[in-house]
Amino acid sequence: MMNPRNKSFGEWLVTLPSFVWLFILFVIPTLIVFTIAFKPADPWGGIGEGWTLDTLISLGNPNYPAIIWRTIWLSLVTTVVCIALALPMGYYIARAPARWRRLLLLLTVIPFWTSFLIRIFAWKVLLHPDGYVKRALVFLRLSEEGTMLLYRSEAVLLVMVYTLLPFAILPIFAAAEKFDFRLVEAARDLGAGKLRAFRQVFIPGIQRGLLTAVLMVLIPALGMYIIPDLVGGPRSEMVGNKIAQRTFVDRNLPHASALSAGLTLAVMAPMLVVLMMQGRRREEHEVR
Repeated sequence: MMNPRNKSFGEWLVTLPSFVWLFILFVIPTLIVFTIAFKPADPWGGIGEGWTLDTLISLGNPNYPAIIWRTIWLSLVTTVVCIALALPMGYYIARAPARWRRLLLLLTVIPFWTSFLIRIFAWKVLLHPDGYVKRALVFLRLSEEGTMLLYRSEAVLLVMVYTLLPFAILPIFAAAEKFDFRLVEAARDLGAGKLRAFRQVFIPGIQRGLLTAVLMVLIPALGMYIIPDLVGGPRSEMVGNKIAQRTFVDRNLPHASALSAGLTLAVMAPMLVVLMMQGRRREEHEVR
């Protein structure tokens, strides 16, 4: 029988490379970003000497609340729409025959074969005033000639959903593939309708995959800046756009670091809350 101490040492030895990788490529860069936020900027676009709170105070810019609110609601709506579309899709793929399942998974990941920028420019062409989408809407009398589809928050939302939807489908499918669908059939036999069985049996059964999907969509959405920049315009700026502007245009690295630190905290806070809730539920389950 293996000694528990040796077993614990073996587990730590196996996970050590992952811890080292996370520490070097995540913890250290994050600490550097937080540190730069307390440094002054110099006139040449570098980092000045000494320490200051002026950068953090400058975050009280009156334009920032609107940008922060736009970032939050666009990210949350994108996440909700992606999850609403991915749940039935993951369910259907998991229950499809093997040959159709491979084809559906292939269709899900095909967008990753094309450059991210090319896909965004393709949407920009489609949403252009002379694009096919605008012509179709005008032909169906759902839009007027003067209606602008580009450079508005709705266009940003549409392209963000398109871009991040596969990140919701794949985790939900991975969880649904391991789900015992006999539970759904049993609920149907006991009188539950299709929607009720789906809502009360299937969704709780893939809770971990669902949570992973939420995080996989929400975190990139909060930091998105290319999509708002190309299809949204100045009136659809998000926090990511301001970080890019402070870094590449204004050359104010401390200000960019302060915005990045705030965005990091905003992303990590809900994750820590979820982990704490899961820990409490696990402890309650073990007590029972």
